[in-house]
Amino acid sequence: MSDAKPILLWLRRDLRLADHPMLTAAETSGRPVLALFILDDLAARYGAAPRWRLGEALADFLPRLEALGCPVVIRRGPALETLRAVAKEAGAAAVWWSRDLDPAAIKRDTEIKSALKAEGIEARSFAGQVMFPPWEVQTGQGGPYRVYTPFWKAVRGLPVAPPLAAVKSLRPGPALRGETLEDLALGRDMRRGAAVVAKHARVGEAAAQARLTRFLEGPIEDYKTRRDFMGEAATSELSENLAWGEISPGQIWHAGQRALHEGATGAEHFLKELVWREFAWHLMSHFPNLAQENWRSEWNSFPWRGDNDDAERWRRGMTGEPLVDAAMRELYVTGRMHNRARMIAASYLTKHLMTDWRVGLKWFEDCLTDHDPAANAMGWQWVAGCGPDAAPYFRVFNPASQAEKFDKNGAYRRRWIAEGNRHAPDTARDFFAAVPKSWGLTPGARLPDPVVDLAEGRARALDAYAAREKN
Repeated sequence: MSDAKPILLWLRRDLRLADHPMLTAAETSGRPVLALFILDDLAARYGAAPRWRLGEALADFLPRLEALGCPVVIRRGPALETLRAVAKEAGAAAVWWSRDLDPAAIKRDTEIKSALKAEGIEARSFAGQVMFPPWEVQTGQGGPYRVYTPFWKAVRGLPVAPPLAAVKSLRPGPALRGETLEDLALGRDMRRGAAVVAKHARVGEAAAQARLTRFLEGPIEDYKTRRDFMGEAATSELSENLAWGEISPGQIWHAGQRALHEGATGAEHFLKELVWREFAWHLMSHFPNLAQENWRSEWNSFPWRGDNDDAERWRRGMTGEPLVDAAMRELYVTGRMHNRARMIAASYLTKHLMTDWRVGLKWFEDCLTDHDPAANAMGWQWVAGCGPDAAPYFRVFNPASQAEKFDKNGAYRRRWIAEGNRHAPDTARDFFAAVPKSWGLTPGARLPDPVVDLAEGRARALDAYAAREKN
């Protein structure tokens, strides 16, 4: 293959310069390169907040890549058709990309690889989204893991390659005409909420590294014991950056391992949480319907409600249950939600309100700037009780007792709820600035009355569970 023919680098959820196998291979090859971002059907289906956040990530990353000598072109349309067209225009002999383990992406990429190879174009995929590819980790019987603890034990001692240095220069290929990020309008559906969420986003590779450094310099020490306290800065907050490949899991893994060897008491638990993400992708790769179907088929007859008025109050942070409403408002204002709050809010929807977990999954899919398809699906099924490694259905999170335990002084609720608080912080008031005007919400004197009494809601859920067990 002639060294004069360019490599077309297809950018996806891999928006960083360091520990990037595809970019390192491109730099080492010495061949001319150009990068392409495609707004194809898969990317266009992202929810409003993920699509906005993708636009922010690209706005940060693309100029940095161009500064290294790599021209960037932006197009929209079907991925294979667009790749063919751009490869032809550029005279490219190869198309490279980083793997995406989303089932829809796997199907698309497999078809693209076969088609390009049949046309004499090198098609090559690179690792980077996970540390432990699902096809490389198997049980003793040769199948996938279905329970987290054995998975953790299987991978914790496996080698993870040291992070690659950031690429420093790339040989420029041809510059082609395309669209601009403004043309794509990735943040259009966020409307007025974008300005609010933007205040809480930490976009780009430098921001990700700063977050990791902050975490290692303090919170990691008490991570195991303090991570569930919602009013504290006790977590890494790296999920936002991981979701878009602004930092690699391998970089975080090695940093966590160093902290572990230096005696940080929370380091091992932090590493376990990182591997929980790996486990989610392991499951989704082997069970591609994880986000659509009950993992346990015996739950198909469970009498969950479809979408309903109570679920709408849940989405709007107006259930009258302070901790649940605080969690839902944090989501709308920041694009993220504390993990303990996620469990409480999800349990309330699926158990107290008896609403199908897929209703909640879709809302998170639309609102999370750190949306991770595998972690979102596994998390919802875990809380609902129908999923892999699931919490028993009879474990019903009580928002009031959870607040007493993990928000004892009320700091989290005060931060996100303006009603009844004359001195409400901007974070609480921003909720009303971010939500659609059609919701008609304004700060009131108090929250609405609760949708359901907590004891009655729990009893109703357990009765339904008991009835399912008998059938």
